[in-house]
Amino acid sequence: MFERGRKTKLAPLPATNFVPERDVDKQPILEAHNLGIDFGGLTALDGFNFAVSPTEIAGLIGPNGAGKTTVFSLLSKVYQPTRGAMLLNGRDTMGMSTVQVNRAGIARTFQNIRLFNNLTVEDNVKLGLHNHIKYGMLSGILRTPNYWKQEKSAAMRVKELLSIFNMEHMVGKRAGSLPYGAQRRLEIIRALATGPKVLLLDEPAAGMNPSETSELMENIVKVRDAFQIAIVLIEHDMNLVMGICEGICVLNFGKIIAKGTPGEIQNNPLVIEAYLGRQKKDG
Repeated sequence: MFERGRKTKLAPLPATNFVPERDVDKQPILEAHNLGIDFGGLTALDGFNFAVSPTEIAGLIGPNGAGKTTVFSLLSKVYQPTRGAMLLNGRDTMGMSTVQVNRAGIARTFQNIRLFNNLTVEDNVKLGLHNHIKYGMLSGILRTPNYWKQEKSAAMRVKELLSIFNMEHMVGKRAGSLPYGAQRRLEIIRALATGPKVLLLDEPAAGMNPSETSELMENIVKVRDAFQIAIVLIEHDMNLVMGICEGICVLNFGKIIAKGTPGEIQNNPLVIEAYLGRQKKDG
């Protein structure tokens, strides 16, 4: 179980980045330095400085249109930045493709669920294991002993991953037939199957009821602890964000307006203004 409202001290890094104090002597697993992207003459993101430590749960929040999903698309190489750099475990990812950065250790889920609805739960998770399958096309066609060995190993791994969310009994069901919350969990499991160092969750609680959201909060912490990975999430549910995130970065109109702990962010006047608008003074 996570401790709701757990207090974490943040320590500064160069380029105005922050990580939990416990990890100040460790190399961040993910760093963005002055990251920015333009679409034509429009600047969608500018001067984005961000760091995540190896086992941190970090939040990226802001009003609709603030640039949050653009950040995820840059980190996962759906987009290439116009300027700036992104380091994964100290390695510059410049020029990497989406596949290459996934193999290097970044996996993500999407705001709109992207499962293969006509495939089984097992097959959806197996697709996430592509980084770890060691047989080639010829072995697959000829059904060699190595093929069957790898397939048996993959099936066992699928059940291990599904057991995280108590979904192993759904292994043979069609993904599209699952309840909404189960589909959300399956997408997270498929991302975990790639063996990430950093897991990017884009609005994981979207469409969930309060009970499902509470369970999701526990599961996110459970995943972090079990896999010893960093998790960065975009989320509009502030109870979830404030309940499990250690450091929070707030975007508005493509620029960072605040960084800090949940307590600091909740009381930041720039954040309050971004969400609620400028308050008129009495008189």
